[in-house]
Amino acid sequence: MHRFLTGRFSNYSAAKFQKDLLSGIIVGVIAIPLAIAFAIASGVKPEYGIYTACIAGILISLFGGSKFQIGGPTGAFVPILFGIVLTYGYTDLLLAGFLAGILLLVMGILKLGSFITFIPRPVTVGFTAGIAVIIFTGQIENFFGLTGLEKHEEFLSNMKEIAVHFHTVNFWSVFTALICLTILLLTPKLFPKVPGSLVGLAAATMIASIFLAGQVETIGSAFGAIPSGLPEFHLLDISWERVERLLVPAFVIAALGGIESLLSAVVADGMTNTKHDSNRELIGQGIANMVTPLFGGIPATGAIARTATNIKSGAVSPVSGIVHGVFVLLTVVVLAPYASMIPLASMAPVLMLVAWNMSERRQFAAILKMRNGDSLVLAATFLLTVFTSITTAVLVGLVLAVFLFAKRMSGLLVVSKVLPDHTKDGRTVQPDIISTTHDCPQISMYTIEGPLFFGAAHLFEERIMDSLHLESRVLILRMGQVPFIDSTGEANLRSIVSHFQKRGGLILVSGIQPDAERTLRTSGQYEQIGSAHFFAHTGEAITYALQHISHPACIGCRHFAFKECSELSSAGRLP
Repeated sequence: MHRFLTGRFSNYSAAKFQKDLLSGIIVGVIAIPLAIAFAIASGVKPEYGIYTACIAGILISLFGGSKFQIGGPTGAFVPILFGIVLTYGYTDLLLAGFLAGILLLVMGILKLGSFITFIPRPVTVGFTAGIAVIIFTGQIENFFGLTGLEKHEEFLSNMKEIAVHFHTVNFWSVFTALICLTILLLTPKLFPKVPGSLVGLAAATMIASIFLAGQVETIGSAFGAIPSGLPEFHLLDISWERVERLLVPAFVIAALGGIESLLSAVVADGMTNTKHDSNRELIGQGIANMVTPLFGGIPATGAIARTATNIKSGAVSPVSGIVHGVFVLLTVVVLAPYASMIPLASMAPVLMLVAWNMSERRQFAAILKMRNGDSLVLAATFLLTVFTSITTAVLVGLVLAVFLFAKRMSGLLVVSKVLPDHTKDGRTVQPDIISTTHDCPQISMYTIEGPLFFGAAHLFEERIMDSLHLESRVLILRMGQVPFIDSTGEANLRSIVSHFQKRGGLILVSGIQPDAERTLRTSGQYEQIGSAHFFAHTGEAITYALQHISHPACIGCRHFAFKECSELSSAGRLP
């Protein structure tokens, strides 16, 4: 455990701490308004987002697998958490987050970190863009100061609520939102190193407090004053009935949290030329999400934008993430009364800009322009995220991606009936030299190229069975280009072997790769074919085959498929 905690802090110095201190404070300044905004958008009190940024931020930096990861509440979680709060309530959200932490911890211990990275890019871009749409449209209410709306889980129902209540627009809210939005857009251009969200919220809060008191809704009027004390520890009420009810939401939180944190870690690797430990990252995420709910915090994960800012600000170790968490807590303890005065209308453009930046619109457009299977997966995942749920979207997206992958891979399988080309050196085999007058009646030889798996196994069996001579006595399978065989491919191969052996035929295999051979040994098919019938080279298999055919049947044969055929045709035996 000591090495687990201190391994990344070796050779740490005061100079490095100064860099981490500066970057941690900068990221902390950015994290405060985002933590409040994400909490409100998720349907919980703003202080719970702050507690999450503090506690989860420290624990993820301390136990995680990336030196530069900044953890906390993120936009990706907003629609999921809001749905859980709407359906089950805040206390059940805490338990779902705790269970998600356990799942993440187990995933890390079982070293499943690398498997999460196998999720296809169109799926991640699709649900990320869908989440961005949900976040953006979810802030229309606050931007325009609409009143009387009822919250729903369904996108279309929420859009209907906005349309029905749009006549309640508060123009002072629009004015406040536009002030914040203008500052958000201008600050990066005029003052690149200044966090625009903090400046925008501060300016909008001052204007609203001085000139618009009572005219626009604030965090304090909507949710009550933000506590200035430290978060309190509470044990969760855990029962099997509640656990059973929340397993699916917990799994969704864990899956999305794992994906988001590892994507963020990969971004950090690319920016720093380092390499994160994906399994340790999952362990860190798990610990953070188990502890944070005990203090009222919501689920957390790695935040890509804040992690990138941390790196650009000069961070050199996880200490910057720890500083960020401590800074968030200390700032809120001191400035909580002022944070309660922030207008909800000014929070809307902050989240809208977050949604715009996380939408990956360029990647989205690029994949759509490809007009292939990836485009279909992207569109399906995106639409299902918006109109149903992210759980359905990801499941359907993954199923579609697997189906399209199988289809593409099946197209890579080539099964060719071949014979040696005597016009070339090295006795290479070719498929195009076979004809009705040049094809050995007793020996059928096939080259199989590509994976022999469920998506292509039927093609393999059909191709061989349809072109196999009825009088063939020997079947040679050249399998040097078969990288692997799955259970379906093994079953189809077994069907061919059994059929041919029942006719008294002989199966020979040449050049089989270790993984494919291991599959045949495990299934028992290696012994069924016979260990003596496996050869390293095709030439050896041909020589063996020529010794086990009916030599009398070769007398007078004019196919001359093999170089030995001239001797067999005239004498009926090999020299």
